[in-house]
Amino acid sequence: MGIRHRFYMTDSAKRHAPILAAGGIVLRGKTRPRIAIVRLRREKAWVLPKGKLMPREHPRDAAKREVLEETGYRVSVHEFLGSMSYAAEGKIKIVQFWLMRAIGSPARELMDDVKAVKWLPLRQAIAMLNRPHEKVFLTHAGPIAFDYFKKSGRAKSRSLSLNGGARSRNGAPASVEHVIALDYEKTRPNAFAKALASWRARAVQSSARKAS
Repeated sequence: MGIRHRFYMTDSAKRHAPILAAGGIVLRGKTRPRIAIVRLRREKAWVLPKGKLMPREHPRDAAKREVLEETGYRVSVHEFLGSMSYAAEGKIKIVQFWLMRAIGSPARELMDDVKAVKWLPLRQAIAMLNRPHEKVFLTHAGPIAFDYFKKSGRAKSRSLSLNGGARSRNGAPASVEHVIALDYEKTRPNAFAKALASWRARAVQSSARKAS
């Protein structure tokens, strides 16, 4: 389940509050899944499907809504993949991502801000993305997403053969790891970015101590 970011601050501090957004790493296909990237009309940039949260909207719900608007596909939402942070509009923007699976055929036309959507193999999708921080994020989260569905497909096949069609609860793949991608060149002067990076370093050290 995704992390809901909460910030309590004075009115004067709200001008510097981070922008919260959510999106999806969306896969389509079975034997050779493809991943969705979208082309923004104004910026003419290829990006991952995502968008800002509405007031009081849960990030997971926002991610599903934004993916439908930007790709045209309804999706099933699976594991939380992690978040990335970068500079935008003079603030820090935090985007949370979920692993998703496209369902059937397109259910609606693309929103006006999106010119096109492409479904590509992972390496081609990473290469076509125009934003460095999204390349970093997809480089880490993409293999996790593809591995999840590969293991999920094998588990489902074993379940069908052993249980006559019943789904096995014990065959579920392991949880997807959390990944944080920071564009340090753009966010380095920002105190919030430094705090986030420091928190990540402490979290990694803590995990390493527990593992040992």
